[in-house]
Amino acid sequence: MRTLYQFYHLALNNHDRLMALMMLSLHALLIWGDNSHLQVALLLCHYGFFLLWQPVMRQSDKLSWRMVGIVLAGAYLTTFLTHWWATAFWIAGLFSLIGGRVLSSEGSHSKIPNILAASYLLAILLLWVVPKLLDADNDLAAAELLLIYVLPILPLTILFLSAKKNAPTYTPNIDFFYTLLIFLLTIIVILSSFTIEAIWHIHYVKLLIFTVFGLAITLVAISWLWNPSATFSGLEVLMSRYLLSIGLPFEQWIRKIAALAEHETSAEGFLHASMHELAALNWVSGISWQYDDTRQEIGETTHFISTFSFHELHLTLYSRWQFTPAMYLHVQLLTQILGEFYEAKRREETISQNAYMQSLYKTGSRLTHDIKNILQSLGTLSATAEQSKDADDDARLIDLIKKQLPRLSQRLSSTLNKLEQPGVEKKNQAKISHWWKNFKELNAHQQVLFEAPAQLPKTDIDPDVLDSVVDNLIQNALEKARLETGINIYVTLMPSKHLCIEVSDTGSAMPSEVADKLFKSHVSSKSGLGVGLYHAAQQAKNAGYLLSLTDNTDGEVRFRLEKVES
Repeated sequence: MRTLYQFYHLALNNHDRLMALMMLSLHALLIWGDNSHLQVALLLCHYGFFLLWQPVMRQSDKLSWRMVGIVLAGAYLTTFLTHWWATAFWIAGLFSLIGGRVLSSEGSHSKIPNILAASYLLAILLLWVVPKLLDADNDLAAAELLLIYVLPILPLTILFLSAKKNAPTYTPNIDFFYTLLIFLLTIIVILSSFTIEAIWHIHYVKLLIFTVFGLAITLVAISWLWNPSATFSGLEVLMSRYLLSIGLPFEQWIRKIAALAEHETSAEGFLHASMHELAALNWVSGISWQYDDTRQEIGETTHFISTFSFHELHLTLYSRWQFTPAMYLHVQLLTQILGEFYEAKRREETISQNAYMQSLYKTGSRLTHDIKNILQSLGTLSATAEQSKDADDDARLIDLIKKQLPRLSQRLSSTLNKLEQPGVEKKNQAKISHWWKNFKELNAHQQVLFEAPAQLPKTDIDPDVLDSVVDNLIQNALEKARLETGINIYVTLMPSKHLCIEVSDTGSAMPSEVADKLFKSHVSSKSGLGVGLYHAAQQAKNAGYLLSLTDNTDGEVRFRLEKVES
């Protein structure tokens, strides 16, 4: 048994080789199959090679009882190959299977065996089988010797090619369109030859010339009409328009779906309205659809069911009659457009939700930043209260509390307003001279030096933004002063037509990796820089200001807040 398997693997486990053996067995059957005993043997031999070569079922597949019945039925039907009409249709089928692969997108080298096999089948069909059907053997008597002994060279060449090169052992796919087209054309040639012979009784060679050239002219005319020209749009455009407008004009459906997508705000509402539009078509009886864990249906169910799936949408359509292939393609296109619009609405909802969550995140970050500044101010008051030792200190503490409490109350009120209306930024306006005076008085107890020109700029500013940003810069500098000794902190109002405030210190410089990302993202830092300054920069940007780091060297670290000219 192992020896037989090794012989099969070496001799027959090759698709081109099996095709050549099938051609040779067919040739022997047609030429020397007159003897009844030899005919049965050649029939079974040809059928066996066909089963090993056939492109429908792989050799490695297991045979079911149903497939065994089909194989046995095919073996019985091969007995009818003794009739020339059955033989002609059989060869036409083999020619279409092989010719379809020649027209497919395979490599040019792999096409050679198929071209040789298709040439043999076409020659044996037109020069041997069809003349037998028409009783025109005498018309080709001169070519009989060539057909019997020279034509088998084609399948023998395939054998030599398969022995020289290891051909693939897999079964090539069938191109259904080309196979069907070639089969129909071959049948037309056979039937046309028979019809012309029955009517005109002309010589077979002339008959074959008339048939082949007539078919060629017809194909050339169809190909010319298929492509568009300057005066005619072409059969291709007409066919596409027909396929796209079965039961409903395509442009009308597009307009309806686009109108629903614009009118309906939610994806669920759009889908429900679209399904009612689809159910209103005269060939639709009912629809059921499922998305996520929700299933809905409208209309009535029938026995004619078509299912479609697009992304997360699963659609079942119940029609009043069975769809034709063209109708099915049309419905698939309409439902696919519906599914794409629905997916777009879902993405729109997701983007809107993400934008809302991002807005909440930014609002929460700004509130955290404001509350942090308020807590820092309260911490300063607490530290001052702990350091109070006599009546003079208590008096200064009371004076400081009187100044700080209204400011803290105002900032808490502003923070609560942001919490109640996260998407609304309320802007206050004040003169810079008034703000500078109050800011100096509120921070007079800090170890900070304030500098300003004699003539202050006459411009309006947003006091809430300046309080928040400048306070943050001062607190960061004070935090550095607790870690490093001998640091001086300066707050300088620069002489300019517009607002320009600089906060500097004489401490050590920030690491370059921290300075590069300071206003671009959250940066963790032991000195307190990074997180608060990121939100301070965003707050300043939203109010029309620019916060920047102008100097970053040991002994001079300088931040600048200035009004951006519009």
